[in-house]
Amino acid sequence: MSAKKNNNDLMDKIVSLCKRRGFVYPSSEIYGGLGSTWDYGPLGAELKRNLKNYWWDAMTNRRDDIEGLDAAILMHPQVWHTSGHVAEFADPLVDCKKCKARFRADKLAEERCPLKPSKSPLECGGELTEARQFNLMFKTFMGPVEDDAHVVFVRPETAQGIYVNFLNVKNSSRQKVPFGIAQVGKAFRNEITPGNFIFRTREFEQMEMQYFVHPSEDEKWFEYWRQERWEWYQSLGINMNKMRWHEHGQEELAHYAKTAYDIEYEYPFGWQELEGIHNRTDFDLSRHMEATGKDLRYSDDRYTEKFIPFIIETSAGVDRTLLTLLVDGYDEVEIKGEKRVFLRLSPRVAPIQVAVFPLVKKDGMPEFAEKVYLQLKKRFKAFYDVSGAIGRRYARMDEAGCPFGITVDGQTLEDETMTVRDRDTMEQKRMKEGELIEYLQRQINS
Repeated sequence: MSAKKNNNDLMDKIVSLCKRRGFVYPSSEIYGGLGSTWDYGPLGAELKRNLKNYWWDAMTNRRDDIEGLDAAILMHPQVWHTSGHVAEFADPLVDCKKCKARFRADKLAEERCPLKPSKSPLECGGELTEARQFNLMFKTFMGPVEDDAHVVFVRPETAQGIYVNFLNVKNSSRQKVPFGIAQVGKAFRNEITPGNFIFRTREFEQMEMQYFVHPSEDEKWFEYWRQERWEWYQSLGINMNKMRWHEHGQEELAHYAKTAYDIEYEYPFGWQELEGIHNRTDFDLSRHMEATGKDLRYSDDRYTEKFIPFIIETSAGVDRTLLTLLVDGYDEVEIKGEKRVFLRLSPRVAPIQVAVFPLVKKDGMPEFAEKVYLQLKKRFKAFYDVSGAIGRRYARMDEAGCPFGITVDGQTLEDETMTVRDRDTMEQKRMKEGELIEYLQRQINS
C-alpha cells in the first residue's frame, strides 16, 4: 500500500474519531453541512479551551512584558485599506470550464480535480480560465443601509486590532519597549480551496503576539522568539522529528516582512505551516500613523530619539495546532488480538485529565469512587464512568485522550488504596486518596 494511501487512511480515521468521540462535528450537519465549517463537540471544546489557556498562560500569566487584548472583530474599514488588505490580500483564482470548480492558480499541482480525484487540474484535461485576483476578505454592512458607504470587513487576522491599540495598551499598562501584546480570537478568510479537515477553513481562531522592540534590537528578539515558540511546542509533547523550520525566501516574503520563518509539521497531507514568526519592521505602525496623523512613535529616558518600534510577530492557528495534536497523538495498538486506539494527548491540554471507575456496581465501590471523583474534579477535569466492563471503560478514555485512570476495587475497601493507570506506559500503581492530587499535579506539570 502506498504511503499516500496510508496518509489518507490516517486522516479518515482521525475525522471518524473526532465525530465518534465528540471532538469535531460537521457544522449544520442536519441541513447537509456547510463547506469547510466545523463545530467543536464536548471534548473538542474542552481541548480547544485548554490549548488556548496554555498558550495564554505562557504568553501573559508567566511574563511581565506581555499584555493581553481582546479587540473587536468589526473594525473601521479604513484599517484594512491602510494595512494593505483591501488592495493586496488576494489569491490568484482560476475556474475549470469543464467541472466548474475553482482553484488557486499558484497551487494547481497540489489541487485535486473533483471529477478525477487522482489528477490535478493540470492533468485532468479540463480547460482553465485566465488567473484573476480574488480578495479573501468577507464583507458585510453596518447599519440599516446596504451601500458602499456602509461596507465593513470581517477581520481576516487579529494583528491589526493590536496595532491600532498600541498607544492605548502602552499608556494604560505603562509598559516600556520591549513589550508585547497578545490576543486570541476569531478571524475569517474566504479561502478559495479550504480543506484537509480543520487545517484550512474560512472561520478559524488565531493566537497572535506582537512584540514591540527598538529597531536596533530586532534581530536579537526575532531569534529569541523563534526559540521560545519552538520550546512551547516541545512542552506539548509533540514529536519534534516531525517538525522543522522553513525560512521564507525573497519571493515568499510578505510585503511587510524583513525576515520570516515558519514552524512546519509533517501532516498526513505533507509538510505545512504550523506557526509563523515574522519581523514586520515598522511597516504597520508607520502606515497607521500616516493614515491617522496619530503619533505612534515611542520614547523614554533610555533613548535620545523618538522611534517607531519594530514588531516581532508570532502567529499560530488554534484549529491548526489542535489538528497537530490529534495527528501527532493518534496511535493504534493491538492488545489481545484487538486493535485499540490511543490518543496520546499531553496531560496539560487533554480534555479529560483523569477518569474514575468503580470496578463493579456493588460492595460500596461506587460510593467510594464517587467520593474520590468529587474531590478530584475540584482541581482537574475529571470523568466518572460506571458503565460496562472495566476494559471497555479504559478503552473509551484512551480514545478520548485521558492520560490517567483510577479504579476502585475490592482491595480499596480493605486499605483505601486505588489503582492508578498511566495511559502511555500502561503501568499501574496503588496509592491512597491523599496521594492522588500531588501525584497527578506532578505528572501533569512534568
